Amino acid sequence: MSQGVDRSAPPASTSQAAGDVKLPGWKPQQVKKAVQSLLKYVGQQKEKANSLFDDDEVIYMQLALKKMPLQTRKHKPVSLPVPHPLYSPEGQDICLFVKDTPDGQCGKEIKKKLSKLEKNGGVAKVIGTTKLRTKYESYEAKRKLCTSYDLFLADDRILPSLPRLIGKSFFKKKKQPIPIGLRRSNWAAEIKKACAATYMFKSSGTCINIKVGRSSFPPEHVEENVVAALCGAVQHIPNKWTCIQGVFLKTADSVALPLFQTLPDQPQKIVL
Repeated sequence: MSQGVDRSAPPASTSQAAGDVKLPGWKPQQVKKAVQSLLKYVGQQKEKANSLFDDDEVIYMQLALKKMPLQTRKHKPVSLPVPHPLYSPEGQDICLFVKDTPDGQCGKEIKKKLSKLEKNGGVAKVIGTTKLRTKYESYEAKRKLCTSYDLFLADDRILPSLPRLIGKSFFKKKKQPIPIGLRRSNWAAEIKKACAATYMFKSSGTCINIKVGRSSFPPEHVEENVVAALCGAVQHIPNKWTCIQGVFLKTADSVALPLFQTLPDQPQKIVL
């Protein structure tokens, strides 16, 4: 599946929701080849496994940075709008974490409000912080919860306290909860807005993984999502595009196919 990287590409300018973003060395044709190869690989793996299920694999864009950013890891993700959302309120099982009271009354009120929306606004399950502390206290319970839903949303007011309540499984599977504003009146719009984007979780390392598609997507949809997510992501990285060492495309189990690579910066000489 390996592909060569064309380093002779001229500077490119990409117009997306993020605005006109200069991406010197970016080759759309390289993206096209990588997407086609990755989708072909996923199809071949399913045939070898003789899978009776229509497993829809997530496709990731991986950013390799030249330097470790001088910033602390943040649990609040950066929203990156994409033309072809990975989720929809109608098509996925969505779980919502909410601030609760010891008697569970707050959670009940939120369920009542959601019941007035069409199909509960797409939310299949509401879990309060009280229940997270009790029913989902064990590692196995947290792990099972993580695999039970496609997308997790959370009241933005409880986001800082969630990491210790949900455990490491959510972070390993890259299913961290997405914050929504339940203080706003239009909950349906908040849920729809959260589903219409992909997300970048800033880390203290030099590697960032961003979901950009599914194996069921047409190739052109993956390509368009890659460009849109990249244009949005570089706006939130120190030194922007000049900090990018490489951009790759992969699934959870595949090798990383190169979309863009550049040589490392030359070390500065110290004159004594």
